[in-house]
Amino acid sequence: METMETKAPEPIKRNIALVAHDHLKRDMAEWARFNRGTLSRHTLFATGTTGKLLEKELGIPVIRMQSGPLGGDQQLGAMISEGKIDALIFFWDPLAPLPHDPDVKALLRLAVVWNIPCACNRATADFMISSPLLENNYERKIPDYSSYLSRSFGKRPTKEANV
Repeated sequence: METMETKAPEPIKRNIALVAHDHLKRDMAEWARFNRGTLSRHTLFATGTTGKLLEKELGIPVIRMQSGPLGGDQQLGAMISEGKIDALIFFWDPLAPLPHDPDVKALLRLAVVWNIPCACNRATADFMISSPLLENNYERKIPDYSSYLSRSFGKRPTKEANV
């Protein structure tokens, strides 16, 4: 009697963006070091200084953007909107004043707009990285913004209409 071996599916390689504010870079490095095995099976992207730190700590390649305040957050946001990032792990400091706060909010907003998993603290990052959905066949629902993009705008009021 022949037995058929069932081969486990190959793990899916994801594009993971990693960002950490200055006060949390050591936490990010420690978290990444603990999860090095899992992270090494994926393509990693990061803002400049976070990426430099992670490459040094992990000894694996990290595709680096500009530093966050110099446009790195916006670069990652653009990649999210283009469907090039599958998950965002962003250790941000809610108590620190940030000169680039609008960029931070825009990055987090785009993660929500495009429905990508987003961890903003270590506990959530632990849940995300340990989820079987990370490396299995999970397809996130991509929102349909066609009606938003095709909305029409009324005519501009004329001066006569305002009289």
